[in-house]
Amino acid sequence: MQTRGQFDQELKAIDNAIVEVANLAEKALKNAVESLFNQDIQLAEQVIEADKDIDKKELELNDKIVLLIAKQNPVATDLRRLITALQIVADLERMADNARNIARSTIRLGESEEALIPKRLHTMKDALIHMLHTAITAFMEEDSKLASQLAEMDDFVDKENKLILSELLGETATNPDKIQYIMQISLCSRYLERFGDHITNIGESILYLIKGENYNLN
Repeated sequence: MQTRGQFDQELKAIDNAIVEVANLAEKALKNAVESLFNQDIQLAEQVIEADKDIDKKELELNDKIVLLIAKQNPVATDLRRLITALQIVADLERMADNARNIARSTIRLGESEEALIPKRLHTMKDALIHMLHTAITAFMEEDSKLASQLAEMDDFVDKENKLILSELLGETATNPDKIQYIMQISLCSRYLERFGDHITNIGESILYLIKGENYNLN
């Protein structure tokens, strides 16, 4: 079994790796939304390719955590922290998947003059970045108050998603020839909404880490 100091160093390395994956997920989100608004197919392809690296980092981090649990046989708070790390990195990977899916929708839409992207998608993206920063700060500082705030932030994202879908539904009635555009934008809005759900999952994991109880922020 490792000394306490060595174990703490390994825990710190895992925390830093989680922040790195979170930064990659944020970059994927920014680039995916930018590619959508600018109809930038090349950038969308870069988001899809970069997702492979995030998948790889998730697997590597999972292996490190499982190995550390096996070697150290941690209990109580230490075990909760490692379990939380596994849960958080899984949610980060799924967040990046949603960004990748937006990039795929961008490619499906192509360079269409009819693709007037709702500005609310930008609003959702900005809110999600703020949520992600809040979640990572709450994790690193073990701040339950910050983690709890994610629920209200997610409510805002959900409302924006509903407004977009309502507007698109109206377009379906008046512009049935734009069904492909309407479908892809609806999917993008849904992917952003799911991105937010995974951030609230991270908030729940943080509350479990701090309090040792399960919480539901969604």
